[in-house]
Amino acid sequence: MNTRDLGENPLLTESAMPYQAPAFDKIRVEHFEPAFEAAIALARAEVERVANATEEATFENTIVALERSGELLESVSAIFFNLNSAATSERMQEVACRVSPALAAFRHEVHANRALFARVKQVHDGPAPGGAEERALLERTWRSFINGGANVEGPARERLKEIAVELSRLSLRFERLVLADTNAFTLHVTDEAGLSGLPGGARAAAEEEAAARGLEGWIFTLHEPSYAPFMKYADDAAAREKMYRARASRGARGNENDTAEVIRQITALRLEKARVLGHDSHAARVLVDRMAGSPGTVNRFIDELLSPALAVAREELREVSASASAELQAWDWSYYANKLKRERFAIDDEMTRPYFQLERVQAGIFDLARRLHGITFHASPVPVYHDEVRCFEARAADGSFLALLYLDYFPRENKEGGAWMTNFREQAGERRPLVSIVMNLTRPAGGKPALLSFDEVTTFLHEFGHALHAMLSRCAYVSTSGTNVYRDFVELPSQIMENWALEKEWLDTWAAHHETGACIPRELVENIRRSSRFASGYACCRQLGLAMIDMAWHTITRPVTGSIVDFERRASRRVALFPPVPGTSVSAAFTHVFSGGYAAGYYGYKWAEVLDADAFSLFKRRGIFDEATATAFREHILEKGASEHPMTLYKRFRGAEPSVDALLEREGWR
Repeated sequence: MNTRDLGENPLLTESAMPYQAPAFDKIRVEHFEPAFEAAIALARAEVERVANATEEATFENTIVALERSGELLESVSAIFFNLNSAATSERMQEVACRVSPALAAFRHEVHANRALFARVKQVHDGPAPGGAEERALLERTWRSFINGGANVEGPARERLKEIAVELSRLSLRFERLVLADTNAFTLHVTDEAGLSGLPGGARAAAEEEAAARGLEGWIFTLHEPSYAPFMKYADDAAAREKMYRARASRGARGNENDTAEVIRQITALRLEKARVLGHDSHAARVLVDRMAGSPGTVNRFIDELLSPALAVAREELREVSASASAELQAWDWSYYANKLKRERFAIDDEMTRPYFQLERVQAGIFDLARRLHGITFHASPVPVYHDEVRCFEARAADGSFLALLYLDYFPRENKEGGAWMTNFREQAGERRPLVSIVMNLTRPAGGKPALLSFDEVTTFLHEFGHALHAMLSRCAYVSTSGTNVYRDFVELPSQIMENWALEKEWLDTWAAHHETGACIPRELVENIRRSSRFASGYACCRQLGLAMIDMAWHTITRPVTGSIVDFERRASRRVALFPPVPGTSVSAAFTHVFSGGYAAGYYGYKWAEVLDADAFSLFKRRGIFDEATATAFREHILEKGASEHPMTLYKRFRGAEPSVDALLEREGWR
């Protein structure tokens, strides 16, 4: 690598794009490794300057200086890893396998720097800084050093480095194997009779998928926009079973994409790291920095919800089985539950899709942000990383620039499944963020625009809530800004947004038939509302089951050497509603906890539901567009990031701590 190479590398030169947005039109895969090499070298030099300073350690010259070191590395990493999730390639995955261990080693090097830790400790042990955000940053910096093993001596210190490097490799490998196994399966239907029950949109999408592969007939995949409608509508029970088994056995087929050994290694290493740092388990270690605080609190929370949810779910299963006049298997639930839902409430996704055209949904969500927070969105000409991605400039009510928002809507083979919000740049001080929402929504098909299901509308709202948390952040430091909050608090801004999907007052502002322009009928909206609690017990049990599996893996006290399937079934047996299906495994493709940062934190979705149910009740009482309530939520939650403890922020907004009663009442269980 020479200076000329660096000078021409768009990752290492100041972007000429508006708001210094990434020059995606110039960035190539070959730019990343030299950029990482240069950025790590620069970050190392910046850290050494802080560590070797001769003046007495202070908050500014040590904590703030350390916080502001590595900005180039932060930028390169954000661009690379976000692209590796949303628009990857074999070459990018190879680069990830090489740079991730180097990054893990560098992070360990920082925390193992004795001179640096001595200065951090001097500041930590001295007088507390005056501001709440400064105190939060100091505590977060201190905790990062303790969790990084700064207090560990001898061979254990080097072992922590080895663990960090190996975990970075294994996490990437898990992610890569699941994506490969997802893409490896297709259901090829060649006889139109096999499409019985499927709506026109699902048929058209499958036909276009087949044509794109140079095949006749229809292709269904395990990606959600293809899989979910098939399981909900296909009359062919054998085909539903085949699809279910394929999806539920990803990573567990005993082929080259099998993830069992990777899971055993990840969980064993996480346990070993926790032990070295003085904790009984990985969960005990990470929950110190969560609202829940301990595994015991999480398990009690799960138990508190499980009893009422299980009672409701069993009654729901009885009702759906009775309507089907059959004993249901796991692959039957979505199909027969949808039939009963339609019969009982005169509603299903195909009735609402015509009113949920993607462009209208986007316009409605943008306008909701305007009504609540004064934000407006304007198309931006900055380059994007894929021709399907759209970019918008977000502006505050006074016209000032807030953020760039990238929207990546549709599934691709080089893109992970699911939906997520992330940043290409985070907010800090005067620096505004570059925010990205990545989803896998239903594509346009059959000459029609993209028409979303109700669940896809709520997914968009959910991720947009995360985006608001990032875009509206007004914090001094990256570590305390935006979504850098406790994992069991981060879902509050996202989940509260889902509530508006059930409000006709909002739907009336944008939801119109894509062909006739007719406003969504009041009766249809009422049916959506009435049906919103349908199968809520089943859905809650599914989420609790995932949380129980997550907690089981991360409260182990010795490595698991046996079957991962047997392990997870023991962990979730209390919540099982169907007989186990041989060859299937939740853990084997559980990307949230084995590659997505939610280890010992999946319970946070339900935890935050308690918060959002309680918080939205205030909007319901005062008005869903009430300016004072929206302002309070923005000022006390969205703008504050992790500048104070989340319960302090929540009580400042709401006036009191929440209880599980708010969620039970919303679900109609109490």
